[in-house]
Amino acid sequence: MKRSIKFLWISLLLGIVGFNILIWMINAGWLGYMPKMEELENPKSATASEIFSGNDTKIGQFYLENRDPVRYSEISSHVFDALIATEDERFYEHSGVDAEAIGRALFGVITFSPRGGASTITQQLAKHLLDQGSKNFAERIIEKLKEQIVAVKLEKNLTKQEILTLYLNSVPWGYNAFGIKSASKTYFNKMPKDLNVAEAAMLVGMLKGSSMYNPVRHEERTTNRRNTVLDQMVKNFKISASEAQQLKDQPIKLDFAPTMDNHHDGVAPYFRQVVEQDVKAWCKSRGLNLYKDGLKIYTTIDTTMQQYAEESVAKAMFGKFRSVGSGRWAKHNQTLMRAVRETERYKTLKEEGLDEKAIMVNFNTKTKMKVFSCNNNREKDTTITPLDSIKYMKGFVQTGFMVMDPSTGEVKAWVGGINHKYFQYDHVNINTKRQVGSTIKPLLYCLAVDNGYSPCQSISLNPVMFPGHGWYGPDKSRGAMPMKTALAFSKNNATVNILKLVGINSFVDFVKKLGIVSKVNAYPSVCLGADDISVIEMLRAYTMFPNYGINTKPIYITRIEDRNGNVLESFVPERKEVINEITAYKMIRMMMGTVLIGTGKRLKPGWGIKGECAGKTGTTNSEADAWFIGYTPQLLAGAWVGCEDRFVGEGLGEGARAAMPIWGEFFKRIQADEKLGYSTVDKFEKPASMEGMDECDTEDQLSLQRAEAVMNVSRGLPPEEDIKEENKFDNSDKGTSQDDYK
Repeated sequence: MKRSIKFLWISLLLGIVGFNILIWMINAGWLGYMPKMEELENPKSATASEIFSGNDTKIGQFYLENRDPVRYSEISSHVFDALIATEDERFYEHSGVDAEAIGRALFGVITFSPRGGASTITQQLAKHLLDQGSKNFAERIIEKLKEQIVAVKLEKNLTKQEILTLYLNSVPWGYNAFGIKSASKTYFNKMPKDLNVAEAAMLVGMLKGSSMYNPVRHEERTTNRRNTVLDQMVKNFKISASEAQQLKDQPIKLDFAPTMDNHHDGVAPYFRQVVEQDVKAWCKSRGLNLYKDGLKIYTTIDTTMQQYAEESVAKAMFGKFRSVGSGRWAKHNQTLMRAVRETERYKTLKEEGLDEKAIMVNFNTKTKMKVFSCNNNREKDTTITPLDSIKYMKGFVQTGFMVMDPSTGEVKAWVGGINHKYFQYDHVNINTKRQVGSTIKPLLYCLAVDNGYSPCQSISLNPVMFPGHGWYGPDKSRGAMPMKTALAFSKNNATVNILKLVGINSFVDFVKKLGIVSKVNAYPSVCLGADDISVIEMLRAYTMFPNYGINTKPIYITRIEDRNGNVLESFVPERKEVINEITAYKMIRMMMGTVLIGTGKRLKPGWGIKGECAGKTGTTNSEADAWFIGYTPQLLAGAWVGCEDRFVGEGLGEGARAAMPIWGEFFKRIQADEKLGYSTVDKFEKPASMEGMDECDTEDQLSLQRAEAVMNVSRGLPPEEDIKEENKFDNSDKGTSQDDYK
């Protein structure tokens, strides 16, 4: 035997053995949880998990089914005919896995011509019961094999009728309708045994995507899908061609009666969404199921504060829309096409075998639909092309707003966007990052103060040289001014000079120390907030100010219990000292300057905020991102405002105008609510170690001299000339800067 042929046979044998070992490992549960047959047969035994607020008020639940299972005899035969004809023509011929369908699908992949899916009804049932669907290619292969194993088990232990019944009792149809009985009652207000051919075809068509083919919101699209199912029934001899044509000519007739327990409604939908994802990951590592095991999840959210936060966002953001002309969209066609390909419509049309040209014809054809609107109902009916609807929806200005107790780390309010039904992308969580602008500056000033530089020392406003990067001076300011005044008025040139003093790498290391895990680049622009960081990360970094040097990681889940009340795990905040209390107090005083005389001076008079507060505004290039992060002695809150695509949001406005109103409106409301117990006269306490001093009494003269020398050398100016220029500016501004901090 030739060596090459021998190698081929050995490889084939090893491949067969290896594949069988892999199947054995999956079946044994070595590569992930493998449910028992009893669990697969009885999904109705699942118990919903509940989520509670910080005051033990139930604010939601997580479950897979709002179902009322029915028997095979209680379902119209039209439903079975439509289902098999559309989803699995050889259902009665295979034993769970359809080799012919797999071969057809593989051939389509090889020839780049999709010819339909390979999953049988039994495999689809297995996928649903296993709650699978990873986007990771390697993980999805293992999941596919697991689905096939479970499908074979189902076929071995259940009759074909039982499999069909279990499938129809398990799948979702939207509007919280799980199972054929719930779907039948929701859309037609009748029992499943009474469904006619057209109604059965519509419901089966919706299984392709209950949101995409929602007859309430997308009547025309759903009608076309229903007609496709009718054509499949003709092809499989379930109805005649004439009967199908007669039914296709009729409009969909609904008797819509939904059971409203929508995950878009209720308290804190964005927050509940984050908790759901976190607890799902926690459950996966412990062999639990969030949707079936009846867990009790206790969170830190304050329902009253959450209500005020949502109301504040609604008031501040109402009517904010950015109209972008076709000319600007033409320059960003790649962004637009990426948005098109992310839609359910595009994915469905692609699965149906349409090429790119045909899909774009569809996207440029006007159709009836509901879209978001700034009216009382927050939506409106319109006729528009799907492509224009994407442009329209992207024109709305979004926001992310979070409130926390800086001492305990407890998140009290979380608003991830302007409307969860239409905009489910959460702008607070750690995966959503935007340029932070000047809100990064207090972190740099803090590092300088912690290294001995005084808030009252003079800082140059001239450009500065960074070796390897050249001269850097973003604005036209010249001369010098006290550090605290420079922060209050957010002077960019002063900030880059401070970066020169502390060092770029030292600042990047400090930012990481504060719990910011986003990528921060060691360039001069780092001090001006050119990097993308999430709202929750920025709030964590700011906790060191009202916390007098202690950095606290935000926490929003306190404990998880099983259905019997046994505590499975408790969560405590991570706390660490990152600066000393003297530095923290100096920074508090400096950041009070922002809201007293600086870029945020409209805050206190504009919203009647009482007591002491401090904060920082932030605005990025072209005013595409607006920020305000501020705090009182008791609470810390931050707001980001902008459009999902930066070019759409250009010209939005600076942080004080676009983001600060959310903060101001929220604190106005909580200060007016005496039941919350948040004082309106609280002041930031001066540390005992600073007794008899103000923020300038501990100024390090050696540090001042060193700072001046570094700035002189970096600009190449004679030392005496530069000092004279700075002193002149400092003297003229001294009265204003000092009066503000008495």
